[in-house]
Amino acid sequence: MSSGDAAHEGSGDRARRPPAGDRWRTRPETQGDVATVRAVNAAAFGRQEEADLVDALREDPSAWLPGLSYVAEAPDGTVAAYALITRCRVGDRPAAALAPVAVAPAHQRQGAGQTVVRAVLDAARQSGERLVLVLGHPEYYPRFGFVPASRYGIRPSFEAPDEAMMALDLDCSGPVPAGTIRYPPAFGV
Repeated sequence: MSSGDAAHEGSGDRARRPPAGDRWRTRPETQGDVATVRAVNAAAFGRQEEADLVDALREDPSAWLPGLSYVAEAPDGTVAAYALITRCRVGDRPAAALAPVAVAPAHQRQGAGQTVVRAVLDAARQSGERLVLVLGHPEYYPRFGFVPASRYGIRPSFEAPDEAMMALDLDCSGPVPAGTIRYPPAFGV
């Protein structure tokens, strides 16, 4: 379960590029995007596993959260990046998992990943999600507010570096559930 290998964004050319929000239009995935989203995931990760994961999550009504599968479009209208939030649990309480995040190779390190992650997190917040978890690069996800999940007493059911298993409290309205993360069966953990 990887989330973010393809989503890293660089800053080397920032002075020559417009702000990411001005470049990438974000929206919920449509049925017409399914094949393209599959291709973006396969290309971004260089393997089929993440594309297969998305397909399996789509088929699991207990995991799929309508409206929380997002794309970022390049200026030409093609899908440049993808981010998915699905249902997981912490102990017996509902939570959400951000995975995968993928950016088409031609659009990596240009802000597309960052833009689509912000959009799907905003959509999750608006739909009433409280807690989002991600297993990803500790240099990348803190920019969105993620902190080590262990700070909340949350841990995965498998071995993972503490700094890579992160949590984001979307509304800060009180304590979040603590305990062991239970992912949908599609994650294979």
